[in-house]
Amino acid sequence: MTQTNQAKTREARVLGIDPGLNITGYGVISVQDSEISVVEAGVIRSHRSDNLGQRLASIHDGIADVIQSLLPDCVGLEELYSHYERPQTAIVMGHARGVICLAVGQSKLPLHSYASTQVKKVMTGNGRAPKNQVQLAVARHLKLPEIPEPPDVADALAIALCHYYLSLRPALFT
Repeated sequence: MTQTNQAKTREARVLGIDPGLNITGYGVISVQDSEISVVEAGVIRSHRSDNLGQRLASIHDGIADVIQSLLPDCVGLEELYSHYERPQTAIVMGHARGVICLAVGQSKLPLHSYASTQVKKVMTGNGRAPKNQVQLAVARHLKLPEIPEPPDVADALAIALCHYYLSLRPALFT
């Protein structure tokens, strides 16, 4: 009797993060032999009653804990976008994104940033796709029975998938 050992490829894990001061979504996907699955997805919440420093510490500690416990190989993070009418929002979001970058930097993981329009284009083919279309695409790509909730989780998983797809064939999405 002849035994055949087919070597399995190493599992790769991608952490996607949708930054926010109130709610930061995260999602870790696993890719092995072209099979994509969700390892874990959720949110990190800060308390509105806390001061800014405490809220940022909560986000940093939450991301650091996700990295330590789920052991991703790399991180995809949504870039900041703000309307000119709301510059204060961009500043506050910059604080949240900064502590996320710090946690990733401390872990020495590669960090890749993606514009929301790029994530939408990779996921749906349309850089201006509505949020519900992206959520449906995430559920379809990951073979989930329903749309991940809250929307911050779906966005984080979309960012992780975007990174994975762009790392495979970046020329397809430019």
